[in-house]
Amino acid sequence: MIGIADKARYGRADRSALGRWFWEVDKVLLLMIALLIGIGLIAVAAGSPAGARRLSGGNVTFPELYFFYRQIAWIAVSIPLMLIISMLDRESARRLSLIGAGIMFVALALVPLVGFERNGAQRWIDVGITGFQPSEFLKPFYVVTLAWLFSMKGKGLPTGVITAGLCGMVGVLLMLQPDFGSTVIFAAVWAAMFALAGANLRLLGGMAVAGIVCVVLAYFFYDVATTRIDGFLFGEGDNFQTENAMRTLTAGGLFGVGPGAGRYKFTLPEPHTDYIFSVIGEEFGLIACLVIAALYLAIMARVLIRLLDEQEPFAILAASGLVIMFGLQAFINMAVNVQIAPSKGMTLPFISYGGSSMLALSIMIGLLLAFTRANPYLNRSPYVVKWSGQ
Repeated sequence: MIGIADKARYGRADRSALGRWFWEVDKVLLLMIALLIGIGLIAVAAGSPAGARRLSGGNVTFPELYFFYRQIAWIAVSIPLMLIISMLDRESARRLSLIGAGIMFVALALVPLVGFERNGAQRWIDVGITGFQPSEFLKPFYVVTLAWLFSMKGKGLPTGVITAGLCGMVGVLLMLQPDFGSTVIFAAVWAAMFALAGANLRLLGGMAVAGIVCVVLAYFFYDVATTRIDGFLFGEGDNFQTENAMRTLTAGGLFGVGPGAGRYKFTLPEPHTDYIFSVIGEEFGLIACLVIAALYLAIMARVLIRLLDEQEPFAILAASGLVIMFGLQAFINMAVNVQIAPSKGMTLPFISYGGSSMLALSIMIGLLLAFTRANPYLNRSPYVVKWSGQ
């Protein structure tokens, strides 16, 4: 039997790192993330046979569940990483993010020099067992770095100029790969965080106009953007991917054709990654797709509700930026699958297959859990400032 001392050890009075984490972490958010990961495993199992066949070039070289087994291995590494990061206090999470941002920025700069090409884009660095995509790992660290800089607004620093310069440098490095879609995401998250930090409406309006101008310039001077926008707006060019994605998504009706019974998924170019949402639609139905979309919305809503009582600007900006990055990536992937956005090679968070994606998302959610912990014993960061700039 458990004695009184043992009960106290695991009760609310427990001041150990593990005890504080258990009582302070957002268990509802953690449960929703666990549900996403579980759904992702089922979805990867559904898409794996089609992905393995394409990887084999039509021959039976790879097992049908090749990607499913590899996804289990990545999850086995990613979940402990996420939980360890979620145990960090805010100051440690900030330091980790600043160091990580510096390392990933250097890695991103090395991609054009030592990276390898896949599907027409040079975004990966070979690290032996897998391809390492620096831009994926930069996302969470970039957000927290922006939050730290914006939180020092009242200390006389030109935070808008500094953060815009950082965003611009990341954008240049991404376009060298080229990766226009990720460039848009990094810029959109910067703009959202700038607005949350107190940018005036005129400046935000000017930024919106500048964003439109950048997209127009990309259309005229970036061939990939031209092709995809023409296909999306005018139906010109090769629309094979998006048309097949939509056909696959709707083939199962409301309730799907059943696990493993999908046929259209074998026509998709990346059924286990970019177009896994369509595979879910075919085998599990449109209702399952709506449930997944609602789950992403619930995660975003949960974080924003959690922040209502938060008083520290740095934590508000960091958590808001992380959940915006997370939600925006999910929205873009689903939008491509339902043909309301041009084709873009972007994974569906925690559902698509991918080592870099799974590890990077685990870091992102680990940081998000760390910044949303309700801990009355935490020492507040020295970077707390009032929104008024005082």
